[in-house]
Amino acid sequence: MTKLYGLCNMMVIMSSSPTRKELSHARIVDVASKAIRRAGYSGIGVADIMKEAGLTHGGFYAHFESRDALVVEALARAGKENIESLTEVIERRLAKGGTRYQALVETYLHQAHMKRVEDGCVVAALSSEMTRQDEAVRVEARHRVDAMIALVQTALPEYADKNEASVITATMVGALQLARTLGGKAGHAILAHTRQALLERYQHTPQH
Repeated sequence: MTKLYGLCNMMVIMSSSPTRKELSHARIVDVASKAIRRAGYSGIGVADIMKEAGLTHGGFYAHFESRDALVVEALARAGKENIESLTEVIERRLAKGGTRYQALVETYLHQAHMKRVEDGCVVAALSSEMTRQDEAVRVEARHRVDAMIALVQTALPEYADKNEASVITATMVGALQLARTLGGKAGHAILAHTRQALLERYQHTPQH
C-alpha cells in the first residue's frame, strides 16, 4: 500500500511538471508582455517575438490562433505582473509605517517609473491605443483597467467613497503618461505635484 501511495505521488508530481510546449508558450507570452509595454501594440510583431523567445517563426500557430490571441495573453500577463509588483512593494512599505493608500500613491508615482516602461504599468503604457484594437483585445484591456481600479479601492481609507477609486486611478495613470512625455525635471515635477495632491486628499480623518 505504501509503495502504491508513493508511486501515485510521483505520478502526480510528474504530471504537474510543465511540458516543453507549455514552457515555450510561457516564454513567448513573457517576451510579448514586455514588448507590448515597451513599443505598444505595434511592438508585437510575430517574427520578432518568436526570434526573441528563441523559437522559429513557423511555430507560432502551434501556440496561438492569431496575433490578437497573443496580444490578449500578453496584456493579461503584463497586468498580473503589475498588480503583483505593486502589491509587493506596498506591503514592504507598510512594514515601515504609513497607510496602504500612501504606499500605493508613492509607489505608483515614483520618479523611477518614468523610465521603467517595459516592466511598468500596462494601463499607462497602452491606454491611448486601447480603443483602436479589436474587440477581444479591448475586452482584456478593460479587465486591466478594472484590476487597477480594484487595487486602488483596497488601498482607500475605510471612510472613503469607493467610487473615488476610478478618479484616483485616472489621475495616477494620466500623471505617469504626462511625466513620461515631458521627461526630465518637468516630468518629475508632475509626479511630485500629483503625489502631493493625492496624499492630501486623505491626509486627515473626517470628524463625525
